[in-house]
Amino acid sequence: MNFRPYCALVALIWHPPLWAADPDIPPVDARITLTQAATVDAPNTPEAGATLPASKDELFGADPAPKEAGGEIGVAPQPQQLDVGNTATTVNKLHGYARGELAKTYASPAHLSKARGTLELGSQGDFGQGVRWRLGGRIDYDAVYGLNDFYQPSARDRADFQLRETYLDWSAGGLDWRLGRQQIVWGEMVGMFIADVVSAKDLREFILPDFETLRIPQWAARGEYFDADFHAEMIWIPLPGYDRVGKPTDFTSTGSGTDFYPYPPAPTPRILDEVKPGNRPDHGNFGVRLNRLTRGWDLSGFFYTSMNPAATLYRSVPLAPYTYTPHHDRIWQTGGTLGKDFGDAVLKAEAVYTRGRRFSLIADPADADGVVEQDTLDWAVGLDFSLGGDTGLNGQFFQRYFYDHNPGIVPQQTENGVSLRLSHTFPGNWKAETLLVRSLNRRDWMLRPKASWEFRTNWKWSLGLDAFSGPATGLFGQYDAQDRVYSEIRHDF
Repeated sequence: MNFRPYCALVALIWHPPLWAADPDIPPVDARITLTQAATVDAPNTPEAGATLPASKDELFGADPAPKEAGGEIGVAPQPQQLDVGNTATTVNKLHGYARGELAKTYASPAHLSKARGTLELGSQGDFGQGVRWRLGGRIDYDAVYGLNDFYQPSARDRADFQLRETYLDWSAGGLDWRLGRQQIVWGEMVGMFIADVVSAKDLREFILPDFETLRIPQWAARGEYFDADFHAEMIWIPLPGYDRVGKPTDFTSTGSGTDFYPYPPAPTPRILDEVKPGNRPDHGNFGVRLNRLTRGWDLSGFFYTSMNPAATLYRSVPLAPYTYTPHHDRIWQTGGTLGKDFGDAVLKAEAVYTRGRRFSLIADPADADGVVEQDTLDWAVGLDFSLGGDTGLNGQFFQRYFYDHNPGIVPQQTENGVSLRLSHTFPGNWKAETLLVRSLNRRDWMLRPKASWEFRTNWKWSLGLDAFSGPATGLFGQYDAQDRVYSEIRHDF
């Protein structure tokens, strides 16, 4: 693969990606559906500069303590010993969390936009003979659809069940193996998905939920090799998962689609059902990642080929009213990460070259399918500072570069952006944090201030604001009418 001498950076990777070029042009895929984006949460990866684990128990383990994105909460339950025949089986008690969420969209038209309850349960244990297991599931119920008639019937996803991490672990042939539904996290940037290419995302609320909610576990077979400061990993995903998005507005009836549906409403297209690849061997995903810690530098490189978890809108009827069908294409990705702890600051960077991704054309309505293939390089660099006391600051610069840029797509050849996150912990278990993400190509930004209070052990109450601004075709500006306030209470056990 010929890497040309160009640099590009990203803190967000989107589906038909990037920022819009002209707010007055009604593009097909002008609005971005991102698969890599900045949020206030950090991925569950080791801190840069830390010693690499000597085994998979240390790196992946069985997650004995309930965790919330951003830190551990609670104490790990003590296992029980059960005698089943001649095999000693270790079974942990149920752990998980319960959460209640309320949100009101205050931009016109104002409406209650979320009244959701969530319960996630999991357990893990040991069958003996070195074979371990984990089982988890989550159920959500949103009562908002019964409290108002703002949303169209097709957009009312009241109840949802997801099988979470459910797998077997064992060691054989000098390798550690994991088989089943699992999270595979390759990225190491704070709050970003650049190199986190394996996970599919639940984007029905854009990138607003925490990472443990955003990531969708994959059905995968994973083999790992550990040797001092070296770690090798190989994965095969025979039944890939794909990004979940909301429902579009049906312009033939009253009401609205979901608040964060990622594709543009103009010029009032008809969007058909998503076409997902069949469960064939040639539609599986495969990847290899190598990681080494040397002289305090945490370095990794990977290769990954997959059916793109983000759908691209293919135009099936070229004349207005336009008709589009979401499709998934095979893409190839290679990249790497680095991290270094300098004491008062932690440096992290990631870069990913992607080949085969399609983008929608806006300047050629006569094109047969309305898409064009564009190779990209996404990269980001960031510093995490301690400002003393209980105050932290994270700053990141990101970019996407298009090779052989086609002027008929919305993004410019080079798209740049920055993110800043400031946090402070106050007496009485209060914490405040603010995240700002902004495009440097145009006025397009997202602001997310949030306050949280751990009022009892394993109990947290949060209050926050999600605000968007920019052109209607921008990554954040497309949600200018979805500004909202929210409240959340959560109990971990």
